[in-house]
Amino acid sequence: MIFRRGRRILVGLLLSVLLLTTACAPKTPGQFDQVQKESTQKKSGQAVAKNATQGSEFNKLFPGEQDGYQRVFTQEKKGFAEANLKKGGKVMAQLAVSDTTSTPSAAAKYSSSTKKIEGYPAVTLGNTQTSILVGKYQVKVISKDPSFTASDREDWIQKFNLSGLARLK
Repeated sequence: MIFRRGRRILVGLLLSVLLLTTACAPKTPGQFDQVQKESTQKKSGQAVAKNATQGSEFNKLFPGEQDGYQRVFTQEKKGFAEANLKKGGKVMAQLAVSDTTSTPSAAAKYSSSTKKIEGYPAVTLGNTQTSILVGKYQVKVISKDPSFTASDREDWIQKFNLSGLARLK
């Protein structure tokens, strides 16, 4: 009986010592600890600028449903709004407006643009994206179906309320 009691005490004591030594041991830095520390200290790494326009302001400037197309909003957050353009239940394109205040490099690509849509500098990226810069706002149409052409993308950019977008502050 004394032997069992002594064994219990010894096991409890060993477990306590084990827990104490592992809890107090210095933690070895993980693979991503340094990067995490650096990224949280940077103010420039913030996702959205404080003065970025609310995404809800953009919603009313999107083109309405027309020509058999449905507009389905998919995302709205500060500085950004996005909608899918559907026809017959199939996503044909993605429409988006973003405030480039948070991403100045997005606006910089328009400085060398020679193409214009509705008087605004335009850029085509690959075979699927067309966008324009209206002040500090980028309007982008991305083809999601091969039948949705560059000409279709330009037509849909023109269907946005671009003058309303230009008046936003």
